[in-house]
Amino acid sequence: MKNILQLSFILAFSLILFSCGNADDDVSFNINDRELGLGEKPDDCLGFEENDLLLSIQDEFTTLPGKVSILFKVSDLLGNPISGLSAEQFAIYEQGRNDDCFNSISSSESFARISPNSQVFNNNTVLVLDLSNSVLQSSLDELKAASTSFINNVMPSPATDSFKMAIYWFDGEDELHLLNPLSSSATELTASIEGITTDISNDPSTDLYGAVIKSTEIAEDLLTENSDVIGAASVVLFTDGTDQASRYSESDALRAVNDADRNISFFTIGLGAEIDTEVLTEIGKTASVFASNSQELENTFNDISQRVAEQANSFYLFEYCTPKRDGSGESNLVIQLTHNSLQGAVQTKFSANGFTGGCE
Repeated sequence: MKNILQLSFILAFSLILFSCGNADDDVSFNINDRELGLGEKPDDCLGFEENDLLLSIQDEFTTLPGKVSILFKVSDLLGNPISGLSAEQFAIYEQGRNDDCFNSISSSESFARISPNSQVFNNNTVLVLDLSNSVLQSSLDELKAASTSFINNVMPSPATDSFKMAIYWFDGEDELHLLNPLSSSATELTASIEGITTDISNDPSTDLYGAVIKSTEIAEDLLTENSDVIGAASVVLFTDGTDQASRYSESDALRAVNDADRNISFFTIGLGAEIDTEVLTEIGKTASVFASNSQELENTFNDISQRVAEQANSFYLFEYCTPKRDGSGESNLVIQLTHNSLQGAVQTKFSANGFTGGCE
């Protein structure tokens, strides 16, 4: 009987461990399930510990006469994005065809750097606002102030074409209404927020699940529009209630979120006592915040704006000049990161075909 009780406890505890947590949508805990993107686990000959940080390779390319470029996203094992890293925190290891293991490449001698990534990466935010009757009649001014603060916190200054935002709104209609198209101008976006009036909506119901599905489709389209660059997107949805229109089911909305591209992050902001926090937490699987009253709205929007900015700034274009030359064949490459006593590493490969001395 004692053994049975012990076994039951172990099984129950295991289930708790697997069911807890709110991991980011683009992180998987299975080392073989794409969490390293185009990369793979480093060779055992290096003797590295298990990853505390994940370097998910998004793209990689070389440029003559000898530059290697790797675009990757950095997060911890809980899915939290890691921003603000510098080139000095990365170590480079190469393995050529005559090497038994990897050789360390000096970061200073190879001119390792974090380069602006606008030429290979773009980030788009889709802000989705509930403008049903309850919001328009009781908390519109607070929503305007909170949304304006959110825009100013998220949008970079000076503006850049690689970072844009679009604003949509929904009520009870089977439509996600466009308030402002994709723009890099914070001034344009805040002006559209200021222009919202109490008579903007004619339908007092709330098509929450429809808004989730449609905004996910918009984010998916944004990632595929420009095939020349790697894209990431964030869907940020605000509501003060539950789905009342009943056009779409909760399961349909959650399926859209869970099946979305791994480079789409989902955030939700809930207001008041009428919301379903459990559902909004599932929709906002990257992060969810809740305000008990309209006076708290700006703080909750600011909380999410920080997370959205961190997501965008956790993509790094790491570049260095390799000592490998034409004729050396394909080489293996490992990049290791050390950050606040945590470490992570990823392995990939590159060809030095055509490489000569020097590097731009």
